[in-house]
Amino acid sequence: MTARPDGHRDPGPHHSDLLTIGQLAHRSGLAASALRYYESLGLIHATRTSGGQRRYTRGTLRRIAFVRAAQRVGLSLDEAKVALDRLPERPAPSRAEWDRVAESWQSRIDDQIAELQRLKEKLTGCIGCGCLSLSRCALYNAADRAAEAGPGARYLLTRDPDDGPEPLPPAADPCGTRRGGH
Repeated sequence: MTARPDGHRDPGPHHSDLLTIGQLAHRSGLAASALRYYESLGLIHATRTSGGQRRYTRGTLRRIAFVRAAQRVGLSLDEAKVALDRLPERPAPSRAEWDRVAESWQSRIDDQIAELQRLKEKLTGCIGCGCLSLSRCALYNAADRAAEAGPGARYLLTRDPDDGPEPLPPAADPCGTRRGGH
């Protein structure tokens, strides 16, 4: 929006309020190819000049920052798009509108914090990857029992640090300790 001599504002962006893709790339820290990709996904929107060049409103910087924040908390680009679709393109979203979208992430962030805490607790012990390369793996994951629970580092991926990917019968525990105590 631009100011007129009478103090009122013209609706819509003025050409001086628009950014080229190069300017947007510089300001956002993203490559122009990433911006074109974001545009193809509908995360950001451009207008076109008569010559077909992309022009972005300055508010696009806020949308890009939002997408990057969403990615940092583990949201996919599709999830970020769903959130952005709930916000107005113009005028810029209000604080309350941004807050509503951010609130929808709270449980996701809380889950990630809990997952990171579990990961932190497990990093000092056997991760149950099935490699049997650690001397303790032969004890905790004899015959690669973790593989029966699925691919990947099963003891890291398990939600319950005390039980591992599958319950270990007490008689089969070679050390006489609970599985989570390793």
